Amino acid sequence: MPSVRLKAFAKINMRLEVLGKRADGYHELRTIFQTISLHDTIELKAVRGNKVELIVEGDSTLANEPTKGNLVHRAIEAARKELGWKRGIRATLTKRIPVGRGLGGGSSDAAAALIGMMRLAKKRISDARLIEIGAALGADVPFFLFGGRALGVGRGDEIYPLPDGPHHTVLVVSPGSIAVPTKDAYRWLAETLTSRRKPPTIWSFCALCWSAQDVGLLNDFEAAVFPRHSRLRTIKRELLQRGAAEAMLAGSGSAVFALFRSPAMARRAAQGFPQDQVFICDTVSRGKYCLAQQGRGGV
Repeated sequence: MPSVRLKAFAKINMRLEVLGKRADGYHELRTIFQTISLHDTIELKAVRGNKVELIVEGDSTLANEPTKGNLVHRAIEAARKELGWKRGIRATLTKRIPVGRGLGGGSSDAAAALIGMMRLAKKRISDARLIEIGAALGADVPFFLFGGRALGVGRGDEIYPLPDGPHHTVLVVSPGSIAVPTKDAYRWLAETLTSRRKPPTIWSFCALCWSAQDVGLLNDFEAAVFPRHSRLRTIKRELLQRGAAEAMLAGSGSAVFALFRSPAMARRAAQGFPQDQVFICDTVSRGKYCLAQQGRGGV
């Protein structure tokens, strides 16, 4: 039976600004996404019958949860319907991206499942329709269909590819004892929105992010999350003290990432966090991302 194997890469937000709550209940975002080489792996195999079986390895909590609510399961079912795929699928998801840390692992897994189903079926879904399916699964999924560096507006699901920025070595620190539910982070942030600076217009934000140079890290969630989890503020400060060019909360947390000038500097800095999960990785260009998703190159 045919099978395909893909990497599902994590992301960081180089900038993340929350402008306020929309009429539909979601929040209006301005963000710059960037894929990094930290990744999960998903293997899709055609099997007899017509059921979707999902096996999760590397995360005992996810492995014991009902699979039908998993984004990968939902993505496969959506792709089967769109592609007219009648056979069954056995999906094996090997987790390495820590869950609930602002790194987009679940959304990336779902996007990889959609791409993998097209490769398995040897059929294409138009980009417009693929984005529509991805957005229905989760706001970050459309970005992971293309990867690299991109501007996200609306809920973060309206994606505009950007020129690749400078290559960086990235150190991700994931404190296992701290979880920041996204709903809580947005609720905390709402308490600070009225007293914050005037948000930028989309034109000024675009002028900033279309530069191929570094734009300076910024994350509105830090003002809401750090007062409630001072350990995360401490991690950021220690990363900067250990030589990071910049450091910031990842998404709504609870991971913190830092940009280093070399892998050696990142490795030395990582030794200062023995109680936490640490990952040393790199930023991934859109070209390398696309080659990896097509099975024609490694990252």
